[in-house]
Amino acid sequence: MNIMATNLALDDRLLETALKIGGLKTKKDTVNAALKEFVERRKQKEIIALFGSMPNDEDYDYKKAHA
Repeated sequence: MNIMATNLALDDRLLETALKIGGLKTKKDTVNAALKEFVERRKQKEIIALFGSMPNDEDYDYKKAHA
């Protein structure tokens, strides 16, 4: 993992709320967790957008697959 030192102007109330909700001990851990969650949710949105865009396999027997 690469670490990038940076100075950020963050909303103090929002960060304190995130600290409490997340149960994390440091602001750094909280920001990193928030960034990770942000990225994961965006990736999930991309996957969800694919649903319905792929053609159905008319020959697939779902009942047979679950037997």
